[in-house]
Amino acid sequence: MKINWGTAIVIAFVAFIAFILYFVINMSTDDKYDHDLVVEDYYKQELQFQSDIDKETNARKLATNISWNKTTEGIVIVFPKQMDFEAIEGSVFLYRPSNKQLDFETPISLSDHNLLIPDKRLLDGRWNIKVDWTYKNTAYLYKKEILY
Repeated sequence: MKINWGTAIVIAFVAFIAFILYFVINMSTDDKYDHDLVVEDYYKQELQFQSDIDKETNARKLATNISWNKTTEGIVIVFPKQMDFEAIEGSVFLYRPSNKQLDFETPISLSDHNLLIPDKRLLDGRWNIKVDWTYKNTAYLYKKEILY
């Protein structure tokens, strides 16, 4: 049987469409490619946006802001030395863009100016860290994307 050029073009189009559909179906049904890029309570967080802007503005006005270091024990969050660490309250939220099951929140409880987030809770890769804290009734917010 001889195939003319018109039939060959139709077969090529059908093969190409089948190829694309295979990858679309494969990517949308395979759990390996499931990435949750937004949080569950997106609209609730959107209402807090102006409050977050105010807190970040307060944090930028500080002489020294929060910093972080990667150590063998995990991530050490260092609060400003000029502040009394006993008056610092708040929470640290670590958000993993690729897997929402790895997200966690830790309350801030300091014995000095450093807060350790243990290595066992962190996987290698990208994390978004959000430190929402208060000192003497002034709210602050520190946000950073980190690679661990």
